[in-house]
Amino acid sequence: MFVVDKQKNEMRSLPAKEIRAEDAGTVSSGLAHKILNLLAKESMYPIDIAKSLKVHEQKIYYHIRNLEKAGIIKIVKKETKQGAVANFYALTEPAFVIKFKEFETTSKIGSIKNESEFLEPFIKDGQLNALIIVGSPDPHGPDKARSRDGYYGMDLALFLGTFLNYVPKFNVKLDTEVRDEDFQNNLILIGGPVVNKVVEKVNSKLPIRFEESNIKSTVSNEVYPQDECGIIVKAKNPFNQDRSILVVAGKRFSGTRAAIIAFLKDFKKITSGNIHNPEIKAKVVEGIDLDSDGIIDDIEFRE
Repeated sequence: MFVVDKQKNEMRSLPAKEIRAEDAGTVSSGLAHKILNLLAKESMYPIDIAKSLKVHEQKIYYHIRNLEKAGIIKIVKKETKQGAVANFYALTEPAFVIKFKEFETTSKIGSIKNESEFLEPFIKDGQLNALIIVGSPDPHGPDKARSRDGYYGMDLALFLGTFLNYVPKFNVKLDTEVRDEDFQNNLILIGGPVVNKVVEKVNSKLPIRFEESNIKSTVSNEVYPQDECGIIVKAKNPFNQDRSILVVAGKRFSGTRAAIIAFLKDFKKITSGNIHNPEIKAKVVEGIDLDSDGIIDDIEFRE
């Protein structure tokens, strides 16, 4: 659920949670408001809330218990402090709604769009539900490669943004910053295996992959040697079968650019799946320099 504020040409929104009318009293006091304002900024331990508000901690615990029972706040982490377990609390959502009437069917509001099924694992309820990983621009790996793909990845991020209702932050990391726990997420991977070491880790599991400086399709058995070729593959995350990965990559940065242009120019064709087997969400595209300025500006789907 979202609450939406539309003003002229700007639309702002917040994720919201419905609460019962009988629980509204838990947020009616001035002290409860102050507690919630603090927790909206960061998770906190009740004693730290008491110190910040200069209020006796028993008053804080009273409100914390009631707010947690109403589902307005929740425990987000635990730490050991002075031999005891400390609970840190945060808002369950940044906004809350009391509904006195059932929802009615209406037209779409402003620019909010329905999520495509193709993006469903990565965008959930209008929010980004994935970690975007791009290759580091610094020399790294055995080839001391520098990635230029992150620059083109900005276009993909802007494209994804058109499907989002709420963007508190974009979850983006360089491949050199990724830790073991990150592999458990839905992943959007930008750049080929030479410049993005996470793509290198998943490459062998892809239906269309990079082999011996070529792109090899196990769907069609075709080989694509062109530097301007790129792949778009949606598959299960090999590190966590309950999650998915989306690989947008090329042999070189020109191939990655071609794959991203495909999102911008013909996303519907991407969602249709491979021409040899539509059940497999894997495409090969080739970049074209239409105006002969040395920069890829259009694409053709090869499969």
